[in-house]
Amino acid sequence: MVQFLNSRRAFLKSASYKITMLTLGSGVLPVLAAEAEPLLDPLPESILAEEPLIKPKPLVQKKLGIALVGLGGYSGGQLAPALQETEHCYLAGIVTGTPQKAIDWKAKYNIPTGNIYDYNNFDEISKNQDIDIVYVVLPNALHADFVVRAAKAGKHVICEKPMAVTVEDCDRMIAACEEAGKMLSIGYRLHFEPYNREMMRLGQKEIFGKIKTIEAYDGMGDTNGWRLDKKLAGGGPLMDVGIYCVQACRYTTGMEPIAVTAIEGIKKKPEKYKDVEESLSWTLEFPGGIIANCKTSYTQDMNLLRMNAEKGWAQLSPAYPYRGQAGETSEGKMDFPSVNQQARQMDDFAMAIMEGRPTPVPGQMGRQDVKILQAIYKAMETKQRVEIK
Repeated sequence: MVQFLNSRRAFLKSASYKITMLTLGSGVLPVLAAEAEPLLDPLPESILAEEPLIKPKPLVQKKLGIALVGLGGYSGGQLAPALQETEHCYLAGIVTGTPQKAIDWKAKYNIPTGNIYDYNNFDEISKNQDIDIVYVVLPNALHADFVVRAAKAGKHVICEKPMAVTVEDCDRMIAACEEAGKMLSIGYRLHFEPYNREMMRLGQKEIFGKIKTIEAYDGMGDTNGWRLDKKLAGGGPLMDVGIYCVQACRYTTGMEPIAVTAIEGIKKKPEKYKDVEESLSWTLEFPGGIIANCKTSYTQDMNLLRMNAEKGWAQLSPAYPYRGQAGETSEGKMDFPSVNQQARQMDDFAMAIMEGRPTPVPGQMGRQDVKILQAIYKAMETKQRVEIK
């Protein structure tokens, strides 16, 4: 059994200390293109009817192995189960600072002992040919270091959102992956969810004419743990669920915001939220006079994305959950199948690697979101309009 040199608690404590020593300080790609039409005319039926002299061997496609770094609620509740449904990748390894989790996950998912790592021996993953992709699912401020380490270990990387807590960290992550010749993707699952993809189409194609306003709200009734620690989280609900609103505005318009104003909400629980904002409202300005009004909170449940255009409207409510989206437009209800967003997200990244094509949710997209998040915080703190350049 792997020797765990530090507990998760000790790891987070140490990481939090190191982060106190630091200063916390690309546009949206289009939706996935439809499958291309065949370039050649169909073969004549007479040829198709003939028995080939040599029968081709069936193609065997390799599944790529994914190692999850950090076995918290999202890994355990969403990613690991999703990896039981994926077609092009599978759960190959884990990285954890908690020995009991290693024991439990090994038994539950039949993970080989040699594919189990802790945070100290993580770099030895470079020698493991079973693992092609590392998925970083740690507190926000730890993303950068582990993405860089994964890239140096020769692995492709998925990083959970937000990509990092500073633009400088994002740059470091992108550079490390480029230098290693490895792909970097951000865990933006909603780019693979049918209702949100429909909002992209309706907005970017101007199906109801030019967009006039957007409303994007995402909040939850409570939170706890490292999300209350600014050194680890980088901020409050804006960094956690508010980022979905920023993403939604970007992929609905297909544009980048040019300025922002923001107001922090009154704290109902000032002792609990002494280090981070409890709630926040902000307004993004887009080219063409489009205005997006957004809200996020750790004490109020909210889940809405609405687009108002010249000739109609469209909205999702709820818009951002792991499942259960519902939508309608001025012409009627949307009707799309429910899908496993995380499975689709990870499968697409695996296929992007095997096909040698870009991921639709690259590191540059994550960097742009962090840049916008930092502008929102600056507007909140200064109470001034902040241009986003």
